[in-house]
Amino acid sequence: MKITEKEVRRIAHLANLELSEDAIAQYSKDMEQILTYVDKLNELNTDDVEPMTQVIYDGSETSTMRADTLGPSFEQDKALREAPLAGAGHFKVPKVIER
Repeated sequence: MKITEKEVRRIAHLANLELSEDAIAQYSKDMEQILTYVDKLNELNTDDVEPMTQVIYDGSETSTMRADTLGPSFEQDKALREAPLAGAGHFKVPKVIER
C-alpha cells in the first residue's frame, strides 16, 4: 500500500507533530513497509486457529480476572473541593495543546 508524503503530513498534523522533510520521507517509507507487511499477514488462512485470550500466562481463562464490583468513592463536591480549579461540576485543567 502506497503512503504518500501528503498523508504523512496529515497524520503528523493530527498528532500535533512537527516533522522535517527528511523525517516525512522516512516515515512514508516506513509506514508503507508496515502496511505491506500487514497486508501479507492478512493473506494467512487462520480458519483453523483457535482464538487466544492470554498469550503469555498459562492458566484458565478467568484466573486473572476479578468481579467488577462497585467500591467506595468520593462525593462529587468533596472531590472538587480539593481541586486547584473546578467549575460546572468538573475539574478544570490548563490547555496543553496549542494550535
